[in-house]
Amino acid sequence: MQTQNGEASGLAPEVLHGDDPFKGEEDARPWLILANHEGRPFYGEQYIALTLTSKSWMDGLIDIPRENWLRGGVPNVSRIVPWGVQSIDHDDIGFWQGRLDGDLVNEAVVALVEELY
Repeated sequence: MQTQNGEASGLAPEVLHGDDPFKGEEDARPWLILANHEGRPFYGEQYIALTLTSKSWMDGLIDIPRENWLRGGVPNVSRIVPWGVQSIDHDDIGFWQGRLDGDLVNEAVVALVEELY
């Protein structure tokens, strides 16, 4: 997978577009990649990711203001679903969408941990 500039991609905190493991390629969506670096199991083969959604009616979603996109973006206003954790296979990733500000990603990780306790 490559970025729009042909650079290697897939490192956190990037947003990648790929298949939804519960719905398949016909319902692909953006994913916030939390971990995919050397030293992790299945490095380069699987990505630990949080779901992004355009829905706004659920409590606990984290808004992604336009200024938090360091590069790229998504066509619709999106939010991070901190409880929507997935393991995405490399082969299910279609393309790179952008890179988010690290502070926003840290907020999502803290919200994820709070969901676990």
